[in-house]
Amino acid sequence: MPAPISIIIPTLNSENELCETIGSLFEGIENNLIRELIVSDGGSTDKTKSIAYEAGAVVVEGPSGRGLQISNGIDKSTGDWILILHADTSLSMDWSLKILQKTDKSFAYYFKLKFKSRSLFARILEFWAHLRSKFLGLPYGDQGLFIHRDLINAVGEFPKVPIMEDVALADKLKGKMRPLNIQAHTSAEKYHNNGWLRQSMINFFIFTQYRLGKTTYQLYKFYYKI
Repeated sequence: MPAPISIIIPTLNSENELCETIGSLFEGIENNLIRELIVSDGGSTDKTKSIAYEAGAVVVEGPSGRGLQISNGIDKSTGDWILILHADTSLSMDWSLKILQKTDKSFAYYFKLKFKSRSLFARILEFWAHLRSKFLGLPYGDQGLFIHRDLINAVGEFPKVPIMEDVALADKLKGKMRPLNIQAHTSAEKYHNNGWLRQSMINFFIFTQYRLGKTTYQLYKFYYKI
C-alpha cells in the first residue's frame, strides 16, 4: 500500500533552515508514511534547491508567493493526505506516531506552535497562537497544516494568494480545524531582526488591512518592503 502523505514545503532562499526541517521528517519515511517530499520554490538564488535535490525531494519552480507555491506543490502531489510546513519549521520527535492516530479526513489539523527561542516574547506569542487557533479558528501558517485531499477539493482549492493564505484557507475551513498534539518548532529570525513588538505590530496591521479589504498583492508588496 502506498505511503499516504505528501509533504509540501514552500521555499525562497531557505538554505539556513531547510536541512533541519527535512531532517525532522525522516522518521515519517522510516514508518512508511511519506510518499513524497515536494519543495515548491519561488526563485531561490542560494543553495535551497541543491539541498532539496540531495534530500530526494521533487522540486517545483514557479513565481514567489506562499499560497501560489503551496498550490503548485499540491497540484504535483499524489498522496491522500497533504502535510504543509514552512521551510523554517520542524516537527517534534515522534510526530509520525501521532499524526494518523485520531485523524478524520473531514477535518484539517494544525500543530502546537513553539519558537526556536525561549524568550518571554516568544512564550507570549505561543500562547496567543494557541488562543487564536482555539477560539478564532485561525492557526498561523507557521503551525503547519495536515489536510486530506478530499477536503481541499471540497472547499475548492488552496488559496493562490501571495500572503495571508493561512487566513484565507481557515476562512474556508470554518468549524473544520482541529489541533494535533505535535509541536511545530519555528524560527524567530524575523522577530529577532525586526524586534518582537515591531514584528507583531506589522503582522497585526497586515491582518487588519486584509480584513478591511486590501488585496493580498498590495499587502505582499508592503510586507516585503519593510
